[in-house]
Amino acid sequence: MSCVWVAATVLLPAAGCAAELSIEPARQQQLVRMVRQDCGSCHGMLLTGGLGPALTREALADKPVAAMAATIFHGRPGTPMPGWKPMLSETEALWIAEKLLAGFPAETRAAR
Repeated sequence: MSCVWVAATVLLPAAGCAAELSIEPARQQQLVRMVRQDCGSCHGMLLTGGLGPALTREALADKPVAAMAATIFHGRPGTPMPGWKPMLSETEALWIAEKLLAGFPAETRAAR
């Protein structure tokens, strides 16, 4: 758990300029698809929970965005939650965390 909080402090400065995250639209579509399919395999296809907890806006409302981004990027040691560092940048992990807090977008046909 302390690893996640240490990582959160590294990502925290990036969270301050979250509105300025620059991710190409095509990559955003890939990330939406990844969350829906890969994260959905544990957190439920509608992100309402399964092996992992729900990732709905309501379920995450009290979670700090930087801590969520750190969990996405580094995982949670001692749990089934893997780190996605090999597949994501820190900026992309932060983008996903922000989207989850806002209510994750539906997958679009263009993402396929």
